[in-house]
Parts: sequence; structure tokens; C-alpha cells
Amino acid sequence: MLKNTDKEIFDLIVSEQNRQENELELIASENYASLDVLEAAWSILSNKYSEGYPWKRYYAWQENIDKIETLAINRAKELFWAEYVNVQPLSWSPANLAVYLWVLNPWDKVLGLSLDQWWHLSHGHPLNFSGLLYEIIPYFLDKQTELIDMDEVEKLALEHKPKMILAWFSAYSRNIDWKRFREIADKVWAILFADIAHIAWLVAAWALENPVTYCDIVTTTTHKTLRWPRWAIIMSKAKFEQQLARAVFPWVQGWPHENLVAAKAVAFKEALQPEFKEYAKQVIKNAQTLALELQKNGFRIISNWTDNHLILLDVFWSVWVTWKEAEVALEKIWLSVNKNMIPYDPRKPLDPSWIRIWTPAATTRWMKETEMLQIANFITKAIKNHQDENYLTNLKNDVIELCKKFPIYEK
Repeated sequence: MLKNTDKEIFDLIVSEQNRQENELELIASENYASLDVLEAAWSILSNKYSEGYPWKRYYAWQENIDKIETLAINRAKELFWAEYVNVQPLSWSPANLAVYLWVLNPWDKVLGLSLDQWWHLSHGHPLNFSGLLYEIIPYFLDKQTELIDMDEVEKLALEHKPKMILAWFSAYSRNIDWKRFREIADKVWAILFADIAHIAWLVAAWALENPVTYCDIVTTTTHKTLRWPRWAIIMSKAKFEQQLARAVFPWVQGWPHENLVAAKAVAFKEALQPEFKEYAKQVIKNAQTLALELQKNGFRIISNWTDNHLILLDVFWSVWVTWKEAEVALEKIWLSVNKNMIPYDPRKPLDPSWIRIWTPAATTRWMKETEMLQIANFITKAIKNHQDENYLTNLKNDVIELCKKFPIYEK
């Protein structure tokens, strides 16, 4: 047992477990995998080397592995209505890299949301492969509505004729017009690529419209809102199967981690159950309840609302507290958020005006609207009293008491 063989690591794991159990997790991208998913992830499958694809491996004794990966593929197809699914990408960035490498040649044009408006390194940052190898044409949000300006997207597409149009948003809290994106891509004969890492679970649960039916290629992580192991998948039309399979292996990576493929298969089955749809609906209810209460408490919300699980909260211009002061104050009461820029934020990227909040992890613990009202008040009180250490200590005790009522895992 690890407790007896490596007490240092064991104690740190226990310490992290205690932190997670007693803290309110509102950081976007973080959630809790089920015990069944965790069991598959740390299983004996870690020992097997399985280079290649099901029934076409480079190593012997693959029957069980092939059946596991096939199960994962078929369950993902059912979940997302996808024609082709590759479950082998080791993480988000390699999945995106595989797509770029197959679709594009160096210096080809990609139309995607501007880097300062909720972008990701693997979609155009100049220090990343995407920004180094390809010409990124940015589109922007409307300054007044803070919504995607689809007329501008169409205008830029017609002007620049990009080879690929990218629809992806790490902090966009509103619905996306996938049909309009499809129509624009068709006008310029572009590949339509959607990265839905932040909304995949809402799509899987039918709480948001499914981009897989509109897009040529879709990638997503499998953790975050999906409550699955840390991994990624690629989905596409059937006609792209051979090219994308080759792009993942052997272009980008070697052998897959079959223990995590098994964990994904378990998680996909969980997401196919009726209770997962109820969970997704509750996440949105919680986000909207939290957003409304924070507005009542004097904070501005980006675009004034949320249609999904995300909230962008103005702390600097609303109450003249920096993101760092807000983040530190919230950490002191054991409530986690992360800093975030918004479009046209006059402050610097490493010192923005806003924090990003989401509700999936709290909802995994089956907190509902009543608890969201409490959480909104925790956030408000901590930020507005960020210099009062005694006040924050007392508030932390209230947070811990709330968490104890909603354990992550039943004892």
C-alpha cells in the first residue's frame, strides 16, 4: 500500500483530498470524476502497450484492449451522434494539433476568435504551433452586446477565404449559432472545426445544440464538465476517418493510454444515463441563479447573462478590487475561481478586471439554487471585505460547513 511504501506522496494525496472535500470549486475546467471512472483509470490496463487501432495493433494479445476501445468509440458515437470518433488523443492540444496538421498546410489561413477574446494557446497563440505555422485571421465580439458578431465573421470569411473556420470559446457564456457558422463555411468552401471542450457535456446531455451535426470536425476534452478522465477525443464526418486516424497515430503520438480509454468508456456510459441530463439542466439553473444574485449584489456579468455554465464577473470596475485581491480573498475562504480577460478589457492579460466562475463541480455535489444564493453571498462578502482577515476566517468556516453537507464521494 502506498501509505506504507511512500508516505510523503500518500500524505500529499490525502491533503489534496481534504482540500477538495472542504472547498467550493468554481474554477472553470475542474470537476469530479466518479469512483468508477477513477477505478478504471488506475487499473491494470496501465501495463499494456497498444500501439495502433482496434484489430490493427503492432503488439500481441490485444483482444481485451480492442474490445475496450471499441466500446469507448461506440458509446461516444451514440452520445454525440458522431459518424467517426477517435478516443486516443492524449490531451486537448495533441487533438487540436492532429486536426491542424491534417487540414492545413503551413501558412494556410484560419479564421478564429481573436486571442484576447477567450482564446486558447492551441488555436493561434504566436508561441504555439498554431500561431507559428498558420495565418490566423481574427474575428471579434460586438462591443455593445458582447456577443459574437456573425455578420463580421461572414464578411471576414468572404474577404480572406480561409481554409478552416474555427468556432471555439473558453469563456463564452452564450449560445452559439452553429447553423450560421455552417452556412458561412459553405460559402467559402472552408472546413468548419469546433472545439467544444467547455460545453461538450451540455451537448451530450441535450442541454445545448449539438455542433457535431453541423461541423466537419469537433474536438473536446473529456474532463472539465464531462466529469471524465483527463483526455480528449476527435469527432468528424465519416469521410475524414482515415486522414484523422493517421494524423493522431503516427503523426502526433504513439501508443494510447488504454487505462484512460477504459475510463472514458465508463464515463460515456454514465453520460448516457437519464440522470446525466438532469445534472446538466441543474448546472444551467445554478449558473443562472448565481449570475442573477451576483448582479443583485452589484457585479456586472459579461453580456448580462449566461446560457450555459459559465459566468464572467467584473470585480475591478464593479467594486474596484483587482482580480488578484479577489482571488486571494476567495482562496482564504476556501472558494476557488480563476482570473480571466474579457473582450476589450483595458487592463493587461496577466492583470485583468474579471474572474471566471462556473457551476458544474458544485452541481456534481448536488448543490442547487438555494446553495447558489449562499455561494453568491460568500463571493460578495469575501471580495468586499478582502482586507479583513478575521471576517474571511469566519466566512471560511461557513464555506466548510456547506461543503460538509454535500460530500464529493459518499463515505
